[in-house]
Amino acid sequence: MDMEREQQGGDRDGGGGGRFFQRRRPCRFCIDKGSIDFKDVGLLRNFLTERGRIVPRRISGNCMRHQRELTAAVKRARHIALISFAEER
Repeated sequence: MDMEREQQGGDRDGGGGGRFFQRRRPCRFCIDKGSIDFKDVGLLRNFLTERGRIVPRRISGNCMRHQRELTAAVKRARHIALISFAEER
């Protein structure tokens, strides 16, 4: 049993199984003190995937407050057809 645990990376050594820790990026909107506007399509597209999905907070580096504002802005822009809901395949 102990050999299996050692081969899988173990949970007692604190190593984490070979995964490295990457420092969290600071929120872009907190640094720039900029506002999120649903009419700024260029800004919103930076936080969308190729398929039109909203990029999660852990990947985009936004804080919780600004990620919520960004999500609301994307949904508003979609509703009035500034951004498409899904990209064509």
